[in-house]
Amino acid sequence: MVGHTDLTTETLTLVEAELSARLLREADGAKGVVRVGAGVPVAAGRAARRAGRPLVVLLPAQGSVPAVLPYRDRHAAGELLLLAEQMRLMPYDPEGRDACVAADERMITTSRRLLAVWDGSPSNGRDATAHLVAFARARGIPVDVVWPAGATRRTPATAPASVTVAASAAPRRTPAASAAGGGRRPGGPGPGAAGSGASGPGGPRPGGQPRMPRS
Repeated sequence: MVGHTDLTTETLTLVEAELSARLLREADGAKGVVRVGAGVPVAAGRAARRAGRPLVVLLPAQGSVPAVLPYRDRHAAGELLLLAEQMRLMPYDPEGRDACVAADERMITTSRRLLAVWDGSPSNGRDATAHLVAFARARGIPVDVVWPAGATRRTPATAPASVTVAASAAPRRTPAASAAGGGRRPGGPGPGAAGSGASGPGGPRPGGQPRMPRS
C-alpha cells in the first residue's frame, strides 16, 4: 500500500475506513504490506487490524542492522511495531527520496495487488505516488485507487506544465498597475498564502498601508 504523504488528519481517518473495507474483500490469507512511515502506512496498519488481516512492515536497514528513522517517522514506527505480525528489513536510506521510491518499487514487485491512496495528480519532487501507480500497471500488477469523497491534502497538487507555461507567458504589469491592482512580484506568495509572506520592519501592513519608520 502506498499513498500521498501530505494527507490531512481527517482524510487519514477516511482512508483508514476505506482501506479496511477493501481489505475485507480480499481473499483469505491476503496480507497488507507497508513501508514504515507516518500517514498512509499507519492508516493502512490500523485498517488491516480492523479487517483482521496480517500486516507486514518493511524497515530500512544498513546491512543487517535497522537504520535510524527520520524523526517524523519514529512515532509511527512504534505504532506499526504493535500492529505488525511481521517486520522485514530492507536495505535503503530512509532519508533519501530516490532510495525510498526504489524500496516502494521492490515492495510492489512482490505484491499481487497495489492499493494506492492517490488523488490522480502527477508526481513531483516530494511525492511519487503517480510514478508508483504507473510502475505497478506497467508490470501487470492490478491497482486499486483509493480516494474517498471529501479527501484533501495539506498542499495543493502540482499544476500541469501547460498551466505553468501559460502563467509565465502572461503580460507583465507596469509598476503603476501593480500598485493599483494589488499585484505581486514574480515568486511572491499568491492569494491564500496567509502567514507565508509576513512583512519585516518597514514592510507593508495589512490593507496596503505603509509602515511608518520609528523615530
